Amino acid sequence: MKRVYSHLWPGVPLALVSAVLFGASTPFAKLLLGTVSPQLLAGLLYLGAGVGLAAVHGGRAALGVPAREAPLRRHDRPWLAAVVLSGGLAGPLLLMLGLSRTSAASGSLLLNLEGLATMLIAWVVFRENVDRRLLLGASAILMGAVLLSWNGEGVSLDAGAALIAAACLAWGIDNNLTRKLSSADPVVTAMIKGVVAGSVNVVLALLLGAAVPPMAVIGATALVGFLGVGVSLVLFMLALRHLGAARTGAYFSLAPFIGAVIAVALLREPITVQLVVAGLLMGVGLWLHLAERHEHEHIHEVMEHEHAHVHDEHHPHHHDGPVTEPHTHWHRHEPLRHTHPHYPDLHHQHGHA
Repeated sequence: MKRVYSHLWPGVPLALVSAVLFGASTPFAKLLLGTVSPQLLAGLLYLGAGVGLAAVHGGRAALGVPAREAPLRRHDRPWLAAVVLSGGLAGPLLLMLGLSRTSAASGSLLLNLEGLATMLIAWVVFRENVDRRLLLGASAILMGAVLLSWNGEGVSLDAGAALIAAACLAWGIDNNLTRKLSSADPVVTAMIKGVVAGSVNVVLALLLGAAVPPMAVIGATALVGFLGVGVSLVLFMLALRHLGAARTGAYFSLAPFIGAVIAVALLREPITVQLVVAGLLMGVGLWLHLAERHEHEHIHEVMEHEHAHVHDEHHPHHHDGPVTEPHTHWHRHEPLRHTHPHYPDLHHQHGHA
């Protein structure tokens, strides 16, 4: 029976659920800020993500669940180190320095630059295909995110603003470099990032005099971090595998709206014209992305790599015995010319005229 292939599945749902989890973590984090300092909270969120994913990874091994994802290899280590440094350490540090030097309105607005930085780096540096529809959709989503954080007072472009913009650039770099690791086990990658970055931030916060919160608060923070940072990051990496950095970053830019909607229900914040208009803009952007259909005849060059896969038109190789799908092993792609809708995923990184 021939598999039904869709260029929207499973990348788009993975990116959207990742955005939902990350967006939902924002109002819960706001509730915790009353008892935890911002720097310590950031560290505990990442550490909770890392420890939670370590439990998942250890549980798989203890239960004898077969590994269906490719392991991190030696050639992945430089990329992993760069991801931890840029996204786990530099980004949060630059953000904290920036927030201490600028207004909250300026900071919240400038944080929306992360999605733009991700797309621009993917387009300019890594040569991902970005067409007019994608740019219009991303612009609508970004405008909605900007509108959510705009309070009518304007933005002062001071030293703090520059630091926050640098933090967004660091996360944009992080998102694009993470794509280099997207073929490997995302649980292991996110676990390492969470444990290392979280530990460093917690230690720095304690050295700077942050008070240790009650255990109940630490537990709640760890749970929010596990779901809103850890699981969200795992899903984000899986989406990168199918969509590329530019499109995954664009879908992930829906997170501010999702957080605002949850805040309305959780914190009983008012439904404003600002929220409604932002929702309409983001809805238009999402529709433009879902309606994108990039299809043309393309050539697959010879490629050898390792990742979880099923046997489809891109993986027609044979095995000597029965196999369980999905499965992972080092495999070779022979030259192939065909036409079908596709995104710049692991197998479609060709150039365009």
